[in-house]
Amino acid sequence: MPDDTTIAVFDAVRALAFIGDLSMGQPTDHSLRTAWLAEMIATAAGCEASQVEAARHVALLRWSGCTANAQEFADFMEDDVQGRSALLASQKPRAAQQPPRSVPLPDGMLAMATIHCEIAGDIANTLRLGPDTEAALRAIFETYDGGGVPGLLQGDDVPLATYVVALASDLEIFSRLYGLDQALALAHGRANSVYPGFLVDASTPQVAAWMKALDAAVPPWTDVADPPASMRERIGLELVGDVIDLKLPWMTGYSRRVAQLARDCSVRAGLDEALCQRTYKAGLIHGIGRASVPNAIWNAPEPLPASSLERLRLVPYWTSRAAGQVDGLALEAEIASFAFERRDGSGYFRGRSGTAMPLEGQIVAAAEQWVSLRTRRPWRDAFTETQALDRMREEVAAGRFDQAVVDALFASVLSHATAKPVVPAAPVRGEQPLSERELEVLRCIARGENTKQVARALDISPRTVRTHVERLFLKLECSTRAAATLKAATRGLI
Repeated sequence: MPDDTTIAVFDAVRALAFIGDLSMGQPTDHSLRTAWLAEMIATAAGCEASQVEAARHVALLRWSGCTANAQEFADFMEDDVQGRSALLASQKPRAAQQPPRSVPLPDGMLAMATIHCEIAGDIANTLRLGPDTEAALRAIFETYDGGGVPGLLQGDDVPLATYVVALASDLEIFSRLYGLDQALALAHGRANSVYPGFLVDASTPQVAAWMKALDAAVPPWTDVADPPASMRERIGLELVGDVIDLKLPWMTGYSRRVAQLARDCSVRAGLDEALCQRTYKAGLIHGIGRASVPNAIWNAPEPLPASSLERLRLVPYWTSRAAGQVDGLALEAEIASFAFERRDGSGYFRGRSGTAMPLEGQIVAAAEQWVSLRTRRPWRDAFTETQALDRMREEVAAGRFDQAVVDALFASVLSHATAKPVVPAAPVRGEQPLSERELEVLRCIARGENTKQVARALDISPRTVRTHVERLFLKLECSTRAAATLKAATRGLI
């Protein structure tokens, strides 16, 4: 049987595109539409085949860094999802040949852009999509006139795919919101400032036909040729779960824990190997829909107002809608969509009850509830194991969980408690090993703890913490805590 943790890179990219669309408050076909437009623009402009392919990949992964800076964005605009959507919808054309910005951007904006670009570039590197794609993602906010973010590149120093995707995104968003004429006006207003004018000139005669094709009953990207070899490679689905969890610092490793517990429960419940594998994958992607809910809601103490609860109820719906459109994850998405259902019908989003819930869905729901109880939130400590066991028994008594499922869960939890501690994976060739103290610091910052909190937790000075963080960044070849967290997760260090 194939490796139970892998999917095709093509499917991983599609899943990450949906997560990005949800994070940006966009329709879940925004990145797909943009990718198709980027391919058309690059082809019309006479780009080489490798550049066309890079533009398509960059368009799909352009927003893949959004979960990583969601908390910083929430601190900046409160609602990180609607705030981003409003920014995209309210952009104005810049005068052609406008000189580069002379006033420095606020540190917060620069930091958010740095986090976003580093994560997106690291994702491309992990997926082995090639240097052109990675370079474009690391410069995704740079512009032709040098007035982008961080404003270190301009002109031909910016990868061409960055420009192609910026134009494609402008045309997609503004045509959808304000009509084709407004979209073209914006594009011409940005020619030779945001992107080179030759891309706009090459696109203008064909944009109307492209938009008509995009709005057809059968979207053009559904009839694509076989993906290139790079997109047919296999990649661990854990990467998608790790990117989901970057949205909230206190959720680091959350999807992996749900997936592992769900698989262990499935084995104890007597499911066959194929269903155990499917349940594990469902656990990894059950949180895709979380990207649609602003961090302010996730970080708020219960009870939540009705408006917030309604947005939470849509989390499994968006998981089902998004992942369900990825061929390689359709079955797992169906299971994952039951993660918040309850046997008494009190869950969401369907309100299914009893036998209407598949056993795999009940297992994922129980695993998610256990991990939720055992995870610290900004407004409460993690439940102790005893407290969590008591709460799960109460849920069974109330008819919300099946006794046999919870028994399998308890057996799995107790088995983990008596198992030997997991040893971090040994570094592969070319990776520098981390000391035990560096691993301790890494685990702390991966949970979102600041320098002072890490110092208190480890009984060391803030200066020593900063020294360890600098060494971590050097060894992990990154410059932000979000990137260190993602790399640590993908390497099995946390």
